[in-house]
Amino acid sequence: MGRKMTEKYQVLDKKVNLSRREFARLAAAGSIVVLAPGCETVSQAFTPSGEQMAQLAGSAWTDLKSKEPTTNDPKYTSRVNRVAPKIIRAAGGNPREWEVAVFASDQLNAFALPGGKIGFYTGILDIMENDSQIATVMGHEVAHVFFNHAGERYGRTAAAQAGLGVAQVALGGGGQGSEVALQALGLGAQYGVILPFSRQHELEADKYGLRYMKKAGYTLNEAVRFWQDMSAQKSGQPPEFLSTHPNDATRIAQLKAEIAVLQSGSS
Repeated sequence: MGRKMTEKYQVLDKKVNLSRREFARLAAAGSIVVLAPGCETVSQAFTPSGEQMAQLAGSAWTDLKSKEPTTNDPKYTSRVNRVAPKIIRAAGGNPREWEVAVFASDQLNAFALPGGKIGFYTGILDIMENDSQIATVMGHEVAHVFFNHAGERYGRTAAAQAGLGVAQVALGGGGQGSEVALQALGLGAQYGVILPFSRQHELEADKYGLRYMKKAGYTLNEAVRFWQDMSAQKSGQPPEFLSTHPNDATRIAQLKAEIAVLQSGSS
């Protein structure tokens, strides 16, 4: 933050004034997570690192597996285990440091958590026609992790609460702070709900998920086919996974545009 600590911090669209003394008091109390010099916004100051989010995610992952049954049926596990190493390597990760689980549920859901955790539900695998469609969703979810979208979401939520005078937002500190952190991971109170990221994060995950797919050798056009099929399933209430993502037309239009760029060799 330079020689002199910035006294004004941007919280979403609102400004919050913090004196040096007040900032120090909140930081000492654990209400502000200061990660590195140069932070000029409250949301940045509150944003945990990927490592910090991984600690929380590890506990949530263990808890989730104790609450929801997983399956070892090769009909499902062989498919995700075939795709996961390729996508993880394409994203720059080490597959040995990741764990993949398939949950025995008809939910149309999938997710990835900081610290290298990937969860797919049998319901969504049942409607995926090929490995490229699995890679579509897996690349998207892994991109969320590599870009620390969960940490950024936590930072924005915690900063907004600080702006409203809510101080107990420390990461993993129990109570309200823990709930904020779990929501940042995309998990509901009972881990049964996959919560949406921001539109910006979702579209960024789409963009880089396609890049991982291309690097891993999957068919990019299957991403469009998958989302078109998901959209077609809407009848009244949309599928859970689809309901957490941007407007169908917006998503599909961006996917097509990104695929055109990748296939032209421009990126």
